Amino acid sequence: MISKYKMEALGIAAGAIAGWSYWYFVGCASGSCPITSSPVISTVYGAIFGALAFSAFRKETKKEAK
Repeated sequence: MISKYKMEALGIAAGAIAGWSYWYFVGCASGSCPITSSPVISTVYGAIFGALAFSAFRKETKKEAK
């Protein structure tokens, strides 16, 4: 199962790091930004988008295509 979803797992990790980094370095000083005002929300959004982006690079096997 791990090898089947390796790209998604890498995407989640990379996206979570990118989301937290965006909150830390850019963020939202006023607190009125819904995504970047909280590190948790920013990290979750980053993880979701990372998984979606990295899943586009996954190779389909003949079994999965049918």
